Amino acid sequence: MTPATIQPRVAAGVELRGRARSPTGLVVRRFLRHRGALAGLLVLVLLTGAVTLAPWLTPHDPTRPSVLNAFRPPSAQFPMGTDQFGRDMLARVLYGGQISLRVGFVALLIGATIGILLGLNAGYFGGWVDELIMRCLDVMLAFPGVLLAMAIVGLLGPSLINLMIAVGVGLVPSFARLVRGSVLSARENLYVLAARTVGAPDRVIMARHILPNVLAPVIVYATLSLAGSILAGASLNFLGLGVKPPTPEWGVILADGRDQLRRAWWVATFPGLAIMLATMAINFVGDGLRDALDPRMKVD
Repeated sequence: MTPATIQPRVAAGVELRGRARSPTGLVVRRFLRHRGALAGLLVLVLLTGAVTLAPWLTPHDPTRPSVLNAFRPPSAQFPMGTDQFGRDMLARVLYGGQISLRVGFVALLIGATIGILLGLNAGYFGGWVDELIMRCLDVMLAFPGVLLAMAIVGLLGPSLINLMIAVGVGLVPSFARLVRGSVLSARENLYVLAARTVGAPDRVIMARHILPNVLAPVIVYATLSLAGSILAGASLNFLGLGVKPPTPEWGVILADGRDQLRRAWWVATFPGLAIMLATMAINFVGDGLRDALDPRMKVD
């Protein structure tokens, strides 16, 4: 084999190894080797697909009562049974998942957006800006998350939109503190000092140089917070602070079935299982992302 043919092969091998060892490639390989994360991702995809395709998976109206079919146990006609009004539980669980997952994602978006902005400014500017932001967040942290959300819903009034806002606001302090801690160390790096030296504006430094380098822990925490948002939204709906019956939502369905456990166990069991599966799957995915984004993890 001549040197002319060896050189292209060596270059190709170096390029392939470089691609395999790229940061994105390493993260993907670590994640794919995490069996729990893959199982959680599969469950989450199936659950999301089921609630999205609810109109095609069940022919029943989730809000239409049928007194003749009240308290039917699980069967071929009603795979999850019916409730006290004869409504199909499969339809209510699937349609209710649309609202529960929407609450989780919208609340997470609200909390993460506001928290990241506050944490960036507090960590980057420091001084009185940091003190003002962090003292306000300390006041919010003095209240339990669910209690704070209940207070916000009480002020704004019970509705689905106000529920999303309340759950999202409860996430703001945790995101802000996490981002602030990462920014405090990132702002002293050489690339930030170089950007300041060449006269880059503060907003450009924060958006292009600091934020991308502090996103890894934020992504992991956001994944784990999604499960908490879904659970918090279902809890508030269970207490009657969100959507109103007969609108299906996992927390509302649980509230409907709490007095029927002895007579019709399936009314509360299936929405409870849906909440459990969703939160566990999201937590498994979050654990996998945490391990994948950890630079101390080794990949063969």
